Formats: sequence, structure tokens, C-alpha cells
Amino acid sequence: MAAQSAPSSSPSDDSTASGSLAELPPTATATSRSPPESKGSSRSSLLQWTCPEDSLPLAVFYGPLDAKNPLLASCEKEIRELLGFMRKKKALATTEEEKHEFRRRCATSLFNIWTKYAPRLPADYYNEKLLKVGDSLCQMKFHALSGKNMCNYQLVCDSDENLQNKESVVQCLHILSSLRLIMQVALPQEHLCWIIFNGTIYIYTICRKLMAIGQSSKALEYLLWASMCMESLVPLLSLRYLTWRTTLYTAVCQCCYDCQAGIHGEAFARRALAKIDELRQLELMSSSKSPEESRRYFREATIKMAVMIFKRGVFESRRKNKAVFRPKIRINLREVQTLSWPRTVTERLLDEMFDSTASRFLAVLEALSDSNRRILQTGPIVTDEVEIHDVVSELFMAGRELLIMSNIGADGMLDFPKTSLLELMIERKNVISVDAAVKFIKLAFTYEEWSLFESSAAHIIYFLQRQDDPESKKAEKDLTLLIAMEPLINVKRNKGLIFPLENYKEGQSVQIYLKKVAVHDTCLKNCGYSEDIFRLAATLYFCVCTAPQDVQPDKEIVVDTIMFLWQKCKLGIQRLNISKNDYAKFTQKISTNKVFLLHFLSHIFCYC
Repeated sequence: MAAQSAPSSSPSDDSTASGSLAELPPTATATSRSPPESKGSSRSSLLQWTCPEDSLPLAVFYGPLDAKNPLLASCEKEIRELLGFMRKKKALATTEEEKHEFRRRCATSLFNIWTKYAPRLPADYYNEKLLKVGDSLCQMKFHALSGKNMCNYQLVCDSDENLQNKESVVQCLHILSSLRLIMQVALPQEHLCWIIFNGTIYIYTICRKLMAIGQSSKALEYLLWASMCMESLVPLLSLRYLTWRTTLYTAVCQCCYDCQAGIHGEAFARRALAKIDELRQLELMSSSKSPEESRRYFREATIKMAVMIFKRGVFESRRKNKAVFRPKIRINLREVQTLSWPRTVTERLLDEMFDSTASRFLAVLEALSDSNRRILQTGPIVTDEVEIHDVVSELFMAGRELLIMSNIGADGMLDFPKTSLLELMIERKNVISVDAAVKFIKLAFTYEEWSLFESSAAHIIYFLQRQDDPESKKAEKDLTLLIAMEPLINVKRNKGLIFPLENYKEGQSVQIYLKKVAVHDTCLKNCGYSEDIFRLAATLYFCVCTAPQDVQPDKEIVVDTIMFLWQKCKLGIQRLNISKNDYAKFTQKISTNKVFLLHFLSHIFCYC
């Protein structure tokens, strides 16, 4: 993804003698030989060395000063070969002594080229060439430093993939600071915009990792810096880079929401929307791209920013103004579910801000999502404000209705296209992708909308079973685990506020999709403990240990399920940690079901 600056080299170019640096190009080595020094080395000896060069014809002697001039062509060739050599062979110098020798030889060769051609070239051409070579050396240095930083980041990830150690996070922050410093130096020079662009990619890559482990507060300043850099250089303001700028804008907004600073996230999204509109106006005046291509770029960027605005606006518009006492009449959310769209304030806001089912559904998903909350951390939103609870319910009502309106086929079952939600959104399609529907079902599980969860999970698993791609199989296992977990969390068998999908009979999801888990009936009959717990352990074993690596269920769900089961059988483990004298007596007292649970967990631990 990163822009490339150095020319590629074949393997044969990099071959060197064992234990030594590669030789310099013939032209460079030829000019690197200095005349023998006499005992009275003085200015006269230097003049004797340079005089032969002065006596040679000037560049104008060979004709016009263009690419066909043999003297200019020879100078260009020697400089090009030397710079190419430096790019290719720099990595071969590993020890400090070899690095020092490499720098000395390259500097000597470059100096000899200048002294060889300086007297014979026009002053303006010579000075321009001098600046260009210096610029190339500077770019090589920036490129090398950026590459070194990303190598260091890869080493950190190799040793600590999930950045669980505090030292790993500190190292990532040091790398981000180094990348920012490189970009600060290169920023005033517009022709080094490719270094800035690559730098934003590197910063985004590291920051996304930090955001995934809950370190959004540390990533925010660097993502903000990357966004500002993209706005500071004219070449990077073109339509070609709009999608990447929008990605950075979205990441900044997401960090603000993760840090519970939604007001700043919305403000930044509105600012970004204004910047996008500025570019739109410029493109309308002079556009080199086709109108259709430009429309796609701007539509994607505008919708993403509108979603970030909706994420906060849908809640804030409903909060009570504490300074004004004005009782509000609440609608009956159960009754309005039987009416036609739009039925609530939330659905009317969706209609005002978005013009397709795909974009509306994306807004619903983003408004309900909370990166600080894991899927198995179930329960309603934590707030005393009744209006906020109503908005959450209205969002689930809207999501359910959008799913039914766009994806229910003639047979009454859900069907989905193979296109991504982003592409459907850009094309203004009134249909939803399967990955978006799966995410919506997981959110219904988290917010304990059990009727909606069970019915929609049954529909979608039926669809996923008919697919062959790894992502569909992975999603099927995720939902199967959640279905097995639901009876253990919803012990009171609540239904939730949102109605289930049509053509659904209560319990059919468990009957169909948990029967295929290989559990002997005798095991369940002898199990004095909860049958649901044993079934969950068996389902977890089936989904993890019998599946290929490319269709493993979500790691977060697996880990949280293991921890849940561990709490259930921890007492049995504690009883095993006793003295040898009492071991036989206590072993007889351990219930059979706990032995089975421990057996399953031990296999899952080993496999994971």
C-alpha cells in the first residue's frame, strides 16, 4: 500500500563476496583513485591533479546542452549508478566498521565525480545537479528511517502479538513519535509528499492495533497528526487520496467516541465534511476524472462522515433540557412496531440523513456499537435517562425493519448478496450484506433483545450453512456459540422489547444447530449439573477443535466462553489440589459432569 521510491533490484544485483561489501560501480571506482602523494604535498600537487581536467573540452564543445550531449550523459550515468549502488548495497553493511567503510567509499566516489565534471559543466547545470543529488540522498535517508521503524514495529508484534505487555505499548509509542518526527522534517518540502503519504499509512497501521487493545487515547494524537498532514500538501489533496483521508478522519472520530468524547468526535466529523465539500467544489470547476468516478469517491466519504455525526446526534437530540421543564409524551414502542416506516423519531432522522437501506443500516450499526464493550458483556445501556433507552430500542426496531424490508425473500427467509455493505452503500442499494446482518445480531445479543436475537440468528445460520466461503463458516460458528450461551445468560427467559422475525418458532435455532454437536445422550442423562452448561462446553469444543484454522470462531467469543465455563468448574479444580492422602476420598465426590467439562476445556486450551 505504501508508495515505493527506490528502484527494484534483481537477486543477482545483490550478490556479493562472502564477508565483504560489494564493489562500487566501475565508473565510480575509476574516479575514486587519487594521485600518489609526494613528500612535499602542497597546493602545487593539487593543481597538478586538477589541471588535466581543466584542459579538457567544456560541455558546449560537444553540442547543445541536452540529453544527447555525451559529457552530460556520462555525468548522469555515473551519478545514477552510484546512487543505485548505494540504495541496493547499504543493507549489506552490518557492523559499525563496515558501515563506516561503506560511507567513506561512497562519499569519496561522489566527491571525485564532482571534481571530475565541475570545471567542464555550466554553473547553473552543475548547481541544479548538486541539489538534486542531495535531495536524493535525503529521500534515501527518510525512506531508510521509516523502514527501520516499521521493522521495529514488526519485531514488537512478533514477540507480543496482542501488545499485552506495557513495554510493547511503550515501544509502539516511541515508533509513532519517530515517524512523526520524520514527517515533520519532510513536510515543508512538497516534492517529498510520498514520504508523508507513507508515513500516514504507517501511523494508521500502528494506531489501529492500539485501538483494538483499548489504547485509543494514546493513538488519537497521532491519527490527528496524520489527518492534518494529508491536508497540508497540495498533491495529497487531490481526489485520488480522498478515500484514504476519509479513513483517517473516521479513525480520529472513532478514537474520540472510544474516549467518551463524543462531542469532539461529532465536531471533527462536521469539520471533515466541510473539507470534503471544499474539494467537491474544486472538482466541479476543473475535473480530470469522469463524473461517475468522482461521484463514487464523494458519496463514500460523505456517508462515512454522516454516520459519525449520526452516532452522537441520534442520542443528543433526545436528551432532556434540564433548564426547561417540559414533560414529554412517550410512545408505546410495542404498538408502533406494527405500523409502517417511518414510525419513530429515529427512523425519520435516518430518512433525512441517508438515502438507501445500506447506508441507514450502517448508521444503525455504528450508533449501537461500543468498542469498550465485549459481546458477552450483556445488558442494557448503562444510563438513568429513559430517553436514551428509548433511542436504543428504536435503533433495534429500525434495524429489524430494514432487514425485513430488504432481505426477506419470497419464501419468507433471509437472503443476502455477495457484495460488501460499503459497495452497496456507494451504489445506493436497498439491500444489506450478510456480515452487517451478523454484526447486528451480535449487538442484539449484547443488549439482551433475546427474541430478535434468536429469530434472526436462526434465519441467518440457515443462509450461512449454504455458503462455502470461510467467512460464512466462521460467522456460523460465532452465532452457534452465542445461541448455546443464551440460555445460561437469559436465565429468566425474557423476550426483550423487539418482536422476533416472521416465520420463526421459538427454540428452533437450538434444536437445529446444536443437535449436530456430538454429545452422547447418556452423558446428558448422567449429568447432574445444568444441561445447558454441558451443551455449551460441547458446542465450544465442536466449534474450535473440529474446525480448520481458517474458519475458527471469533477469538473474543471463545476466550469469554472459556472464562465463563471456568468459573463453573473452578470448584472442581480446587478440590483436586489436595494432599495425596485425601486425593482418593475427594475424587469419588467430584461429580461426573465436572469431569466432562474439564475434559472439554483441557482439549480446547491445548488446541487454542
